[in-house]
Amino acid sequence: MLCLMSLESLVPQDHPLRGIRQLADEALSALSEDFDAMYAEVGRPSVPPERLLKASLLIALFSVRSERQLCEQLRYNMLFRWFLDMDMVEEPFDATSFTKNRARLMEHDVAAAFFFAIRHEASDLMSREHFSVDGTLIEAWASMKSFRPKDDHEGDNNGWGDFRGKSRKNDTHESKTDPESKLYRKGRGHEAKLCYAGHALMENRHGLLVDLRISEANGRAERDTALDMLRAHVDGHATLGADRGYDTRDFVAQCREIGVTPHVAQNQNERRRSAIDGRTTRHAGYGISQRIRMRIESIFGWLKNGRMRRTRYRGRRKTQFAAYLVGAAYNLLRLARLRECVA
Repeated sequence: MLCLMSLESLVPQDHPLRGIRQLADEALSALSEDFDAMYAEVGRPSVPPERLLKASLLIALFSVRSERQLCEQLRYNMLFRWFLDMDMVEEPFDATSFTKNRARLMEHDVAAAFFFAIRHEASDLMSREHFSVDGTLIEAWASMKSFRPKDDHEGDNNGWGDFRGKSRKNDTHESKTDPESKLYRKGRGHEAKLCYAGHALMENRHGLLVDLRISEANGRAERDTALDMLRAHVDGHATLGADRGYDTRDFVAQCREIGVTPHVAQNQNERRRSAIDGRTTRHAGYGISQRIRMRIESIFGWLKNGRMRRTRYRGRRKTQFAAYLVGAAYNLLRLARLRECVA
């Protein structure tokens, strides 16, 4: 029997991926000049970078376990083939295409450019005056067995499975698998893990991501990275909602220096005094910021469900590359829904 059909006819007109695909294609078309500069005009045909970026979106949107599993699903998943502009008979690309092209994409900072191109499309829906910031921990792709003294060069990690009675510090130890990761814990009563710190800056109108950064996990990472993001994206005359971890005199003072009003939760206990006083808390906007800033936790929940609970890559730079792609997927999903509501 012979049956004629197109992939376009298989995808329902009201499918959520239709709006996401349109927005993604518009953002990728704006980066076409960057893609042209990345690849030579001669040599063997390569997988288009647009296709690799859109494939990374599918991994985040559908929580696909690995790049290899995605390439396997391209053999029978018609929805994925349609999203990547593949026809019925086209041979799927190999999973190693991600690895072979990642260095080139990172060299040209394509993931960040794609993320900010998506954000630019949403600029008419984003607030320019009210923001929220928060941080989370992202587990590193490294075992605790690999956390050994820096001067130890033994190749086998199995002998380091039991640290009972031994002191482990970042000053004297490092992971032999991912040396850039740090041993850190969220607070008292929590176990220490090898991890990175993730930081999100959210606008308060619709809960869209303004920036998403990966840094070293340490005690000052949240506040320092928050200030860096504010200086990069906020032009003053704005408010910033944050939890009590940001309630330090240094952070509050630097926010006010750049024209940002810190709507930070007060950290009041017997041993310290809050840097936020009645001049800030008396206004109704302070209470509103404290309620809306909690939306950022749903962003972290979505990001971690989209393969960012534990990074699949070694090194901060590769993890940042992956974070921007997952952040772009979140903004695309949110933006497509908002555009449907407006329409």
